[in-house]
Amino acid sequence: MRSKNGSNKDADTLLDGIGPAFSRLRRHAPTGRKDFSRNLILNVVADGTAEMTVGAVAEELKVDPSVASRMVSDCIEQGLLLRAASQTDGRRTVLEITPEGQALRDEFARQQREAFERITADWEQTERLQFARLLLKYTEASTAYRKREATS
Repeated sequence: MRSKNGSNKDADTLLDGIGPAFSRLRRHAPTGRKDFSRNLILNVVADGTAEMTVGAVAEELKVDPSVASRMVSDCIEQGLLLRAASQTDGRRTVLEITPEGQALRDEFARQQREAFERITADWEQTERLQFARLLLKYTEASTAYRKREATS
C-alpha cells in the first residue's frame, strides 16, 4: 500500500522511527550526565573549523549562551579547556582543549566504542561495519547540510 506521498507505507514507518531512535540514543549514552555534557563541549570545540568561542558553542548546540557558558566554565574548572586570546582578534577569547581534555575526549570515544560493541555483540561483523560506515556518512552529510543552510 502506498502512502499519500507515493512512498511505501513500511518505508514511511521505518523512516518515522528515526527521530525517536536518535532521542533514545542520546538519553542512553554510556556516560553520566556531567560526562555527557563535557563530551559534547569537548567535541564541539575539537570539531570546530574556526576559533571556537562560547557563543559558537551555544550556536552549535542550539542552547542559550548562558547555558553554554556554564557548560564551558565547568570544563575550564576541570582543566579540560582553557581560554586564550584569539590569534586573529586579540579582543576575542577563544577556547582550546588542554591535554587533559583531549585525554578525556579519547576516553569517551573508547567508552562509546565499547558500548557499541556490547550493544551490537550479536550482530554480524558486516552489519556492524556497515552501520558504522552509514552512521559516519550520515553525520558528515548532516554537517555539510548545516553549513549549506547557514550560508543560504
